Amino acid sequence: MEIQVLQWFEGSGIYAVLISILLNIIISVFGVIPSVFITSANIAYFGFRNGLLMSILGEAVGAIISFYLYRKGINKVKTKISIKNKYLIRLQQTKGMEAFLLILALRIFPYIPSGIVTLVSAGSKVGIWNFSIASTVGKIPALFIEAYSIQQILEWTLQGKIILGILSIFLLVFLMFKIVSKG
Repeated sequence: MEIQVLQWFEGSGIYAVLISILLNIIISVFGVIPSVFITSANIAYFGFRNGLLMSILGEAVGAIISFYLYRKGINKVKTKISIKNKYLIRLQQTKGMEAFLLILALRIFPYIPSGIVTLVSAGSKVGIWNFSIASTVGKIPALFIEAYSIQQILEWTLQGKIILGILSIFLLVFLMFKIVSKG
């Protein structure tokens, strides 16, 4: 997917910025699609610093638009959603500075998908400004680590990429065996 996005960037000139932001918005609204391929394309096309800034901007705008859309539609499904994570339950019941700090922490915490944090925030009492600032500030460390990792992989030799690929396959097989053995 990253190659396709890079081709779109290269063929669109100055509009590559808008394409990057639009793709981040679409991914944020869907809530379950990882944005790593856009971050990767941003780093490869715009360079590390500008690519990181594009990813932060795109994810921030995407989260704000998603929050707005989710809040518009949340009342229709609010009673049908079952939340089990204690931090997400707490977020749903908070507002003000407590909600701000909780969103900030949940954005930094890598194991809770951004889409879920946005959805629960939209169903809470938090205002759009508090959400926007906490969400954006919280995503910066995670995006920096992601962008730095991508840059390092892009600079690797073919041998390093093959080793990473083999290790990734072993990790996936190991995780699948763990999941199957539990079930």
